[in-house]
Parts: sequence; structure tokens; C-alpha cells
Amino acid sequence: MDTFRTIAPALARTCWTAFLALAVLEIFYGIPSFLAWAFLLSGVMVTYVSTRPPRNREYPPPLEVAPPVTGRWLAMNSPADKVPSHGTHGYGQSHAIDIVAEPADGSRPAFGWWPLSRPNRDFPAFGAPLLAVAEGTVVSARDSQRDHRSRNSWPALAYLLAEGFLRDIAGPHRVIGNHVTIDLGEGRYALYAHVRRGSLRVREGDRVTTGQPLAECGNTGNSSEPHVHFQLMDHPDPRHAQGIPFTWTGVGVPANNETFTAPDPVVAPATSGKNELP
Repeated sequence: MDTFRTIAPALARTCWTAFLALAVLEIFYGIPSFLAWAFLLSGVMVTYVSTRPPRNREYPPPLEVAPPVTGRWLAMNSPADKVPSHGTHGYGQSHAIDIVAEPADGSRPAFGWWPLSRPNRDFPAFGAPLLAVAEGTVVSARDSQRDHRSRNSWPALAYLLAEGFLRDIAGPHRVIGNHVTIDLGEGRYALYAHVRRGSLRVREGDRVTTGQPLAECGNTGNSSEPHVHFQLMDHPDPRHAQGIPFTWTGVGVPANNETFTAPDPVVAPATSGKNELP
């Protein structure tokens, strides 16, 4: 089963791609192909089987780590309400959480019909510092993908669903977007997704301390607006990972639509300058 889970994402993407190609041939060139639906069904089945949790899986106790942000935020898609929190165990997301900056003055744009999309600077989360939740080693750090405009309207949400389908075909790097992954030790890894382009302050191999700035919140990958997607997992590669429960010191696990305030971090002094970028 482990081997199947390893090859399943590539197999599913092949099925999606074949379905799209055959559907285009039928729609634009009138070439009928019942195989298109066979590939669609196969892709759905492969995805479903590969993302189910192992039978009788028992998750470890929540790992307590520091919050990845500071200030006032709102929780969405929280594991406090359901597991898997994002509707899938794929990519180690079973206990993932999304949070958006929610200032008390109500300056975060509301979801609605208009405007269709907004520039990222309209959202208070954009550019917010992402902090190391514990001591560890950076095992992956990418920030080359562009930040796209928001999808926080009903028409744009429909576009996001179609866009998400295509991103999934392209692979997890297009779903997660720019990201940072930290090895916390003992087979536990922290992943920060949708990082702002060009905002990395660490590189692979760097040692980090709790509360140290890693990058900035952005709007890359499969994202409706600038927000932080955070998760713990048992493998550095989301394609092979299972999620791990977490709790944030001083916060716990905020429920859906719950606002919380993360305190300012207590940052330990760096022992050397090797983490500084030139």
C-alpha cells in the first residue's frame, strides 16, 4: 500500500490529463471517446483510495508548538471541527489549518459578488511574518511562484475550483505554492504553504529557533486570498506524508470562525550568523 501511495499522485495526474485531452478532442473536433469517462473514473478512484487513512489509524497526541504568527487572526478549515480538516488525507493535510489576519477594525475585505478579485495588498495577512514554531532545520524552502490576485467572490470561487483541479494535475508544488518545511526532529515536520514570492529569510539546511522569522504570508498556489496554511506531518514530502495533530502554546487549536490573538514570540539569540542571507 505504501508503494501505491507513492505512485498514486502521478497515476491520478495521468488520468486527469488523459481525460482533459480526450474531452478536448470530442468537444472541438467531434472525435467521440468513451475512454475519457473511463480515465475520469479511474482518476477519482485512485485519488480516493490513495488519500484514505490507513485502517484503524491512531493519531499521536497533539504536538505542542508555538503559533506560526503573531497578532489577531481568524481560523478556517480547522481540525478542531473535523478531521480531515480539508476534506482529504492527501498531502498530509488531515490536521492542517488555514488562518487569515482579522484586525479588530474590520479592514479585511468581505467575501461577496463584487469586486471579482482584489490585489493582495488589500488583505492584512499579506506580508505578515511567518515564524518558526519550534527549533529545527529547514529541509525545503521555495518562493519563486508569483502571488496571484484574490479569489474571494462567488464568481472567482467557481474559477478557483477549476483552477484547483488543474493545479492538482500539475502536482503538489502548484497546490501548496511557495512554502517552507522545517524538520522538528523525531519524524515530525512543519509545513507553511502559500508563502509570498521573494520573502524567504532562510535556506535549506539552516537551523532555526522558535519565533524566528522564516518568510512572509502570501497568496501562491491553491489559495483564495492571502492566508497561512499550516500543518504538521510525518514526512518532509507531502506526497508521502500523514498529518500529525498540533496545539499552539497559549492558543490551543482555534475552531472554525474563531478569532484568536497569538502573543509576540520570545526569540532566542542566534548562536551564529550562518542563517543570514547575503
